[in-house]
Amino acid sequence: MDFKTKLQKTIARNNSLLCVGLDPDSASIEGALDVVSFNKRVVDRTADFVCAYKPNSAFFESYGLDGPKFLKLTIGYIKGKYPDIPIILDAKRADIGSSSEMYARQVFDFLDADAVTLNPYLGEDSLEPFLKRKEKGAIILCRTSNPSAKDLQDIKADGEPLFIKVAKKVVAWDKKYKNLLMVVGATYPNDLKKIREIAPQMTFLVPGIGEQGGDLENTLKNGLKGDGTGLIISATRSIIYAQDPRSAAKKLRDEINKHR
Repeated sequence: MDFKTKLQKTIARNNSLLCVGLDPDSASIEGALDVVSFNKRVVDRTADFVCAYKPNSAFFESYGLDGPKFLKLTIGYIKGKYPDIPIILDAKRADIGSSSEMYARQVFDFLDADAVTLNPYLGEDSLEPFLKRKEKGAIILCRTSNPSAKDLQDIKADGEPLFIKVAKKVVAWDKKYKNLLMVVGATYPNDLKKIREIAPQMTFLVPGIGEQGGDLENTLKNGLKGDGTGLIISATRSIIYAQDPRSAAKKLRDEINKHR
């Protein structure tokens, strides 16, 4: 089953647009839990309320030589116990073609992720090793949620902000490959509306809700497709470090649905 089909089935089954990020920080993990046990605990308590999980490779890489093992074990656990829930690796990969080919093998063949976040700065040939995996999802950075996004993404090119140029390019690439999505931050809901007008049928991964202070109601108003889908709302710290991750996930899932 390809990523987009898997995602849509899980959205319908769990009535959810919520994606829970898995960013295990040793400084924030309390008690005797190791990294993989911490992730298993979060997954087991939230699986009824999500449309996807999004492990962030940076947090795993911070553990040194054990990091890839922890990430592989975490993904393997989700694949084994909750095989219908798609896994997005937040890795922001892309390089010259030969390097990207190796990144694609690591992400899709070794780790077995269903989708990956990608940086478009090097252009199509840097993304092609990922895009040619038609059953996988390629989620392109367009309008990121961080405060300094404007440093480059607002630069005008032929009279348009660069993020608008990126959005148009992603739509063009998707006509060829059929497996692209975009990252559009909830901290810029007005820009999300502009990007939705450019890509009326595309699904967006939306970080920035929760700790980053993104505007959930306006994000949904400006970003949803007519059928109430088209967004993957990502939240991490507000759920995985909550006293009760299950209650936190259900609360946010239900809050999202209230505005759908």
